[in-house]
Amino acid sequence: MTVSTQSEQEALNRLIIEKIAPIAVKPERKQSMRLNLLNLTEASVARQAAFLTLRGKDGSWKNLMNGIRVKSLWNGPEGNSVLIKFAPGSSLLPHRHHWLEEGIVLQGELQLGDTTLGPLDYHVSPPGSRHAAIKSTSGALAYLRGTSLGDTANVLRELVGGVLPGTDLSQSISAYANQDWQPVVEGIQKKVLWNDGIRESGFYRLQAGAKFISHAHPLEEECLVVQGEVFLDDSLLCSGDYQLAPQGTQHDEVYTDVGALLFVRSAVN
Repeated sequence: MTVSTQSEQEALNRLIIEKIAPIAVKPERKQSMRLNLLNLTEASVARQAAFLTLRGKDGSWKNLMNGIRVKSLWNGPEGNSVLIKFAPGSSLLPHRHHWLEEGIVLQGELQLGDTTLGPLDYHVSPPGSRHAAIKSTSGALAYLRGTSLGDTANVLRELVGGVLPGTDLSQSISAYANQDWQPVVEGIQKKVLWNDGIRESGFYRLQAGAKFISHAHPLEEECLVVQGEVFLDDSLLCSGDYQLAPQGTQHDEVYTDVGALLFVRSAVN
């Protein structure tokens, strides 16, 4: 039947509503439903307790030096994971890397010698490589993994190493480049950024509606939501959120209904 006028639609709506009656639920059924919901909630909270989740709005920013602030995400055995903010015109001193350091520009631009990095550009510096001063003309927000920031002794060692001459062995990769994206499952692609045979770092691009099946973590797994939103089990992570899955944990499902871009460092599959 085709409803041609607004009044006819309203009449039809009234007829439908009149025939809809609330379903009586017995008290014991209500109590059972309530207990089931509480049990599901309790189980979810217990599962999430195994993970370290830091929302973009959480944590505290600390002044590192004039014009530069740092927020700690996780202190790892091979360097720390942090967010770092550069005010316009600020710069980091030259330094020599103690660990493999990876960085992603999230906002603004950074200048590393003759190289300018913009949003979604990735930069990796192997251990022993030396950086000249890292500057930001217009200001920037970046994610660093494998940095000595937060470890005073190693920061001093890196600064002393930066005084000595050396070769910059670092390299940059852009997430915008369309080459080197590999299919994982339907709706999910990855771009490998670094692989040492034990651990792998990469961008994961998830289309809306994409789903990844259950997987275990033989080593700790770091995940930063660069863009979009993603469910890790029943925990919703949005752009700027970070989660560490410790060694031995498991994600039962990864799902996004709007699409997402993730940076993930994990054991090589």
